[in-house]
Amino acid sequence: MNEHTAVEAPRWAVRAAWASALSSTVGFIPIHAVWAAGIPLWADPDKFKDWYVEGGGPYLFVLSGLATLAGILALSLIRPWGQIFPRWVPLLAGRKVPRRTLSGTAFAVSVFLLGYTGWAAWLTAADFTDEGIFSPWIVVYGIPQFLVWGIGLFMAAWSYRARTAPRPAPRT
Repeated sequence: MNEHTAVEAPRWAVRAAWASALSSTVGFIPIHAVWAAGIPLWADPDKFKDWYVEGGGPYLFVLSGLATLAGILALSLIRPWGQIFPRWVPLLAGRKVPRRTLSGTAFAVSVFLLGYTGWAAWLTAADFTDEGIFSPWIVVYGIPQFLVWGIGLFMAAWSYRARTAPRPAPRT
């Protein structure tokens, strides 16, 4: 019998986590998978080819893998397996998931994503030319997608942190 029980996430946190998870997977991975496959969609074909040959393909596959992990991270903030290890996890089944590790990781990733989004927006606005590998118009797609990803993850982490905070023992 499990001595711990998971605390259900409020609806707004569930929506935020799902928005983040979908943004990181359905929003991010398809376009990056196209590029990882060597297809220069919305890119200068000659510059893309050189970049791809120099390691761009493997880099994009790694980014897509990290985006998948970020989607799982977002969902772990609202699902019971984000609070209590499932029974199929050897040696940890039924134990509490370290809340600081999970929430700290989620906050760190969300801050990184939001910082990267701001940097990318500033960089694009400062030099909106067709000199780069990818069309500068890709930010019209990328910036909102990264904002949803980062803000949703931050909100879900905030809820997770509040729901899993240690409660003082009741006075008798």
